Amino acid sequence: MQKVDEKKEISKEKRLQGKMQRIKQKIIVMSGKGGVGKTTVAVNLAYELASQGNSVGILDVDIHGPNIAKMLGIEDVKISTLDEQIQPCLVLPNLKAMSISMLMEDKDQPIIWRGPLKMKMIEQFLSDVDWGDLDYLIIDSPPGTGDEPLSVCQLISQISGAIIVTTPQDVAILDSRKSVLFAKFINVPVLGIIENMSGFICPHCEKSIEIFGQGGGEKAAEDLKVPYLGRIPIDSQIVKQGDAGKPFVQFNRNDFSACRMDDIVKRVINSLENE
Repeated sequence: MQKVDEKKEISKEKRLQGKMQRIKQKIIVMSGKGGVGKTTVAVNLAYELASQGNSVGILDVDIHGPNIAKMLGIEDVKISTLDEQIQPCLVLPNLKAMSISMLMEDKDQPIIWRGPLKMKMIEQFLSDVDWGDLDYLIIDSPPGTGDEPLSVCQLISQISGAIIVTTPQDVAILDSRKSVLFAKFINVPVLGIIENMSGFICPHCEKSIEIFGQGGGEKAAEDLKVPYLGRIPIDSQIVKQGDAGKPFVQFNRNDFSACRMDDIVKRVINSLENE
């Protein structure tokens, strides 16, 4: 019986690594604390990469608070299987998405799981989902440095890097520094820090009002010797479009915030190319 179990584990590991070998770049998006706009960044990063002609997947490993389906406008989609493989949702011809919310009959039902169950679910997302050949897989993790980001980084042997999202507030910066050190500790390259909610552009006078301050993310990147990818301002349109399932980089391409995101994506690509 033990030998049978060992064979199953080896087979599962081979399947997982075989799937990951067909994906060129695997990027995990992290934050030290909640409420900093990490999922918004992950969704728009994936959308922008896809809009440039890349084949992209986005995986939601936030087991307890999955929001990717909502922000992509696929909240009512349920998963299907084909040839014993889970089929991700096709958001665009070249953008696939997978989230645990697609498995839930009732979207209000809480998921009350401990670590081992969460790791098993993440392993299944990586090994049993039909991702196919991808240029990028964007993995949106929950806040902090717990089970989910650790599972992802342990299961994917060659993860390309981590992006850390923060706001300018001292408490968010403090936690984002922990995320950077977490990535370094487990030998995951840090692609950079993004400072979200960095200033509010007044619609009347067009001046920037620093509601949460500004520059903390840049200072943290400098102190920790990791790249600074840029800042995104507070923008009511980002909130409205996210709630409507319309990523702002696609539906408001000439907007100031979308242009900032475009610059950030260029720096991410640059960072990957220079590794």
